[in-house]
Amino acid sequence: MTGRIIGTGSYVPERIVTNEDLAKLVETSDEWIVTRTGIHERRIAVEEGTSAMASRAAERALENAGIKAEELDIILMATSSPDHCFPNGACEVQAAIGAVNAVAYDISAACSGFEFALSTVQAFIRAGIYKTALIIGADCLSKLTDWSDRGTCVLFGDGAGAAVIRAEKTGVIHSVMGSDGVKGPVLSCVARSEGNFLNERKPELGYIYMDGQEVFKFAVKKVPECIRQVLEESKTDIEEVKYFVLHQANYRICEAVAKRLKQPLDKVPMNIGSYGNTSGATVPILLDELNRQGRLQRGDKLVLAGFGGGLTWGAALVEW
Repeated sequence: MTGRIIGTGSYVPERIVTNEDLAKLVETSDEWIVTRTGIHERRIAVEEGTSAMASRAAERALENAGIKAEELDIILMATSSPDHCFPNGACEVQAAIGAVNAVAYDISAACSGFEFALSTVQAFIRAGIYKTALIIGADCLSKLTDWSDRGTCVLFGDGAGAAVIRAEKTGVIHSVMGSDGVKGPVLSCVARSEGNFLNERKPELGYIYMDGQEVFKFAVKKVPECIRQVLEESKTDIEEVKYFVLHQANYRICEAVAKRLKQPLDKVPMNIGSYGNTSGATVPILLDELNRQGRLQRGDKLVLAGFGGGLTWGAALVEW
């Protein structure tokens, strides 16, 4: 058996923050942001936290799948911005949706988190341990963003996406994951400083740091590589793929990946212009949009691919 996506859901906050709004905070402009990133606006949470957004996306995914929360065996939530150190966000979602029979825990792989969660659930299903799973990518990066740093504050938004996975004969065909901890410092966020009563330093939360040029070079090289790897190892011709559902970090990165794969840009759907980079939520939000727009048909082959802090990367070839 393999894991098949049988339902999707997503949620973004109501509050829209435009590029013009950010121009009031930092020295920037709509033209500057759009030219470099493709982003026009993003959604920012005012009252909601990561788990609240994740719960709403989860409820929509369950409804789309036509199953009850009690049927879930496992919930994996990929996030870099949980509301608490503990309890974990997946447990908070479990409580909110009433998934009383599920084990629940978080995965931390930054923007690759949803792909890592999918690969993990796939392993459980293939091993016969679980049959029905909920995977969520959710982040509230506005909590971690330095809103006085124009190099990062223009990039990020908040949101959550979810998918219900069930053991069936077709679904996930193959997946790959990778990490390079040596290069981790080029994209990082300090959770807490090493402070306690002995060294008399107060623990403090940090902000997102990114070396944009290094991340760009990493992404445009590694994403095509892992996509080719997942296709080669599954003996799948690239022309069989209907869509490449990529992490929405930057329009120029998606464009460069399509060019390196020698694929038309219309096979690389994008929504970054409306939401910005929502980290682990970008792929499931985009997947949910494609699903609800009726652009996915049974038997379509998709490649889901993400990259992010760690550094991490992952790709999965799935049959819809």
